[in-house]
Amino acid sequence: MADQADVENALAALIANALYPNGTAALSAVGAVCKVYRGYPNAPALDEDLARGIVHVSIAPAAAAVRNVTRYPRQWREVKPVAQVLDVIVQGVSASFAGGCAVGQLAGVLVNEQSFAYAVQASDSPATVASNLAALIRTAGWIVNYAGSGLSVPAARRFDARVVAGAGALQEIRRQVQEFGVTMWCADPVMRDAVAPVIDEALGALKFIPMADGSFGHMNFAGTATQDGGAETSLFRREVIYAVEYPTTLAQMAPAMLFGTVTASADAVVLGNFQS
Repeated sequence: MADQADVENALAALIANALYPNGTAALSAVGAVCKVYRGYPNAPALDEDLARGIVHVSIAPAAAAVRNVTRYPRQWREVKPVAQVLDVIVQGVSASFAGGCAVGQLAGVLVNEQSFAYAVQASDSPATVASNLAALIRTAGWIVNYAGSGLSVPAARRFDARVVAGAGALQEIRRQVQEFGVTMWCADPVMRDAVAPVIDEALGALKFIPMADGSFGHMNFAGTATQDGGAETSLFRREVIYAVEYPTTLAQMAPAMLFGTVTASADAVVLGNFQS
């Protein structure tokens, strides 16, 4: 089911794609190194990065309360499968993505017993899929080598990567609207004014964002604010706020089984140890 974390991950991926259209191994759209993440920055790390000209972009829930807007009847809705046009090749502890990107596909990496799933966005390329998966894996503490459209996890004992297309049926049990703030932390107003339109245009152009469970969130612009640090500081902020309406769902079938095992007997087939 989609929840707050899924929305934040989707927003982070969209922003990373806008700032790094060729993946994080290439130069960013604004020329500076940009760090995109969920939550709020650590103050000492932020100060150190700003002094080096590094931009931070954080995504976090805004102060506004979550609103319950449940209004649709509970009924199963088929999630139509899409053509799988994205491929991945695995060699040892390395994975390389190729092909095309379409909404409805799910890319995933298995590192030991941890699985990391990424809902492919319309703005993706094989390089940005690899880049976003590398970012997800790093959040769990793994060292990830990333370049072009490939990634590797040298310390992994067990490693796999797959791409699947969503299928099955969803039942919406609740619907909510929640505001999310996207804050740009920059060392000077020139960089802030360069980063802001890249992010604002990427988010403002979208009405719907895909979630990993096969559902979609509906986005509306909710406000913006600018805060100058002044002549005595080196912090210049810009925040854009988007209200996202998204459902909590039940899945009759997993949208797509990325990793799992099947045990068969003469009497039954048992599915176990699966992750999606």
